[in-house]
Amino acid sequence: MQKIKESDDLYHRLTLVVASPGAGKTLALRETAAETGAPLVNVNLDLSRRMLDLTEQQRAFQLPRLLDEIVAEAGGNVVLLDNTEILFDVNLKQDPLRLLQGLSRNHTIVAAWNGAVEKDYVVYAEPGHHEHRRYPISGFLVASPEVPA
Repeated sequence: MQKIKESDDLYHRLTLVVASPGAGKTLALRETAAETGAPLVNVNLDLSRRMLDLTEQQRAFQLPRLLDEIVAEAGGNVVLLDNTEILFDVNLKQDPLRLLQGLSRNHTIVAAWNGAVEKDYVVYAEPGHHEHRRYPISGFLVASPEVPA
């Protein structure tokens, strides 16, 4: 809740909830949804449904627009995104952080991020894994058991 309020002052109103799988990100997002009334979106499910009839090339091209539609249809100023693993699929040729930052210009976005915080970076997947990503923590907030509130 504190991070959501802090994000109001940022250009990208984005908070990543960073922890390993099974660490309680979904529970935290559900509790936040219950407390705030903010919609909770299952990104994997909603995007998969919308991309079923698309070719691989169409999926890569249309994903940003489809994700924007999902967030817009969810309504509300604050939108909680869970199960975001599909954004890291290398076949979709996307930059997951850039997608989330783009959404956070028009909405406050709180998104689950399976990974870890390493010094001043957020990391997704292990080095050498085909979905591995490493981003400096800059211009967005991080909520994680590894980062002090």
